[in-house]
Amino acid sequence: MRGLWTGAELVITLGVVLLLLVAHQLWWTNRQARESAESEVRALQRGWGGTSDPAGTDPGTPPVPDTSTGTSPDTSPGARREGAPRGSASSAPRWDQAYAVLRIPRIGLTAPVAQGIGKYGVLDKGYVGHYPRTAQPGQAGNFALAGHRNTHGEPFRRIDRLRRGDPITVETREAVYTYTVDKSLARTTPSDSGVIATVPRSNVRTSAGYSAPGHYLTLTTCTPEFTSRYRLIVWGKLTATRPK
Repeated sequence: MRGLWTGAELVITLGVVLLLLVAHQLWWTNRQARESAESEVRALQRGWGGTSDPAGTDPGTPPVPDTSTGTSPDTSPGARREGAPRGSASSAPRWDQAYAVLRIPRIGLTAPVAQGIGKYGVLDKGYVGHYPRTAQPGQAGNFALAGHRNTHGEPFRRIDRLRRGDPITVETREAVYTYTVDKSLARTTPSDSGVIATVPRSNVRTSAGYSAPGHYLTLTTCTPEFTSRYRLIVWGKLTATRPK
């Protein structure tokens, strides 16, 4: 009998621990990350009356991040895997530095954009990460971004709801850039580097994407929800620039 009671107590304890872990991932990480992101947006807006953002050295080309459940592969200097995307941005901001604000009215999103797609320095803070070696806001090429879909603020949780014609704005110290949603790709592989190329076009579904140079915006996140098996892609085109 004592053994049965001991076993039951262990099962109950394990259940409580699992519930606490789930609560931490689904509630606490979201709360912390959203507070961090909101604070950073306010700090950016306060600071944009000063001098230009400092530039830094791009530490390497990162892999496509796992943005579903708060995990991300190594993005330390030089870290890369086969199929990791390469683009064309220059004079990038300092690594992990937040330097822009992304707004998507359709889904009620306001989030800071930081340089890089590292887990601890960017994505787990609730920030949206800019893929190094892709264009900067307003530049010709492809301004490509990644964000968590679940946990840690989950800024890109509802980008599947975006529709053609929806506006997306990116505010920097110098200007506000408006992109308009144009296309989407419901599912592709994590190694599909074509989706964030200078002229974005899927290497897996070659009919998805573009064939001519332009000023593009790409949003990437994991799909289905709470998994990292595939990637969901939303593309937009630059339609307006308003200097500040």
